[in-house]
Amino acid sequence: MSIAEFLMPAHWLLPENGPRYIQLRKRLSDGVDQGLLKPGASLPPEREIATITNLSRVTVRKAIHALAEDGVIVQKQGSGSFVAYDAPQIEQSLSRLTSFSEDMSNRGMTSSSVWLERGIFMPAENEIDALGLPVGASVSRIARLRMADEKPMAIERASLSTDTLPNPLLVETSLYEVLGKAGLRPVRASQKISAINLEEDNANLLKVEVGSAGLRIERTSFLADGRTVEFTQSIYRGDAYNFVAELRLAKE
Repeated sequence: MSIAEFLMPAHWLLPENGPRYIQLRKRLSDGVDQGLLKPGASLPPEREIATITNLSRVTVRKAIHALAEDGVIVQKQGSGSFVAYDAPQIEQSLSRLTSFSEDMSNRGMTSSSVWLERGIFMPAENEIDALGLPVGASVSRIARLRMADEKPMAIERASLSTDTLPNPLLVETSLYEVLGKAGLRPVRASQKISAINLEEDNANLLKVEVGSAGLRIERTSFLADGRTVEFTQSIYRGDAYNFVAELRLAKE
């Protein structure tokens, strides 16, 4: 069945079923649930939907806006409306220091990455401060879009001294696996978590609407002897990640 046939009003639009925009929202949502509209697929233009359903463009626009608020679709200015990717919900403990690859493997999910940047660069001021780099030192950077079962979950930008990671190209999957082989795997870390609204570049990479809720996490990781080994700046999808902290009552 084509989407045009699915939206023919004789099949679903009835006076007793409430406001028309609500009925259209449900019909489009049903199309997503039934797999007629697949994740990433574009919705027909408003004008085309209005023609098929004999509804006004105002009604169509109201239904599509409601679907966007429900998270069923993503609206991209100048491009149209697209079915949202169904991101898995990940619950991450703040009390354990593990890599993204390990987290996904423990959940029976397949992790993968899209490389955004990998090489040796002159450090930014925050990298110098976090890593304690001497004057004139370079920094190894690896930046990637982290995926779980082929769905974008986070943008991760890790910075390390060139003493710690002299060749960033050695990192093919897990950074911590490479560090572990060199005897430089971190044992503890401090994290700063901030709530943000995703800007256009990050939203497009994560395949969510511009302005969607996200989490910015800055993590500084340390070796057992207290040396700083890694500084990571990450952006996580707010609809896919829950961070959980275990609190204990202090003894009086």
